[in-house]
Amino acid sequence: MDTRNQSTLFVEKVVKWIDDKQGINTKVIDVRDRSILADYLIITSGSSERQVGAIADNIEYEAKKIDMIPKGIEGERGARWILLDYYDVIIHVFHEKEREFYDLERLLKDSQSIHEEN
Repeated sequence: MDTRNQSTLFVEKVVKWIDDKQGINTKVIDVRDRSILADYLIITSGSSERQVGAIADNIEYEAKKIDMIPKGIEGERGARWILLDYYDVIIHVFHEKEREFYDLERLLKDSQSIHEEN
């Protein structure tokens, strides 16, 4: 299976895992034409530190069950913005206030969004 197809399948799973923990306003952005670091960025929010942590923990737990180990995880302690780096898929789990402040979507407004839910 080619890595692009693997990335797409992994993205679909991650979106489901986020939904399982009631992630807010999840967006998947295709950055293949804009970045050499990843194929997709997934951005989602939680309404509390507890929810942000639960979303990130669920992604990590479920991914490990299918032998997907992150290259790195940043920001776990504060649980206001957690980044999970799965090579071709980078996931940002924000507390709503941090997401509003950093506004990553604005920086990527020219990229194609392939999944959005409010």
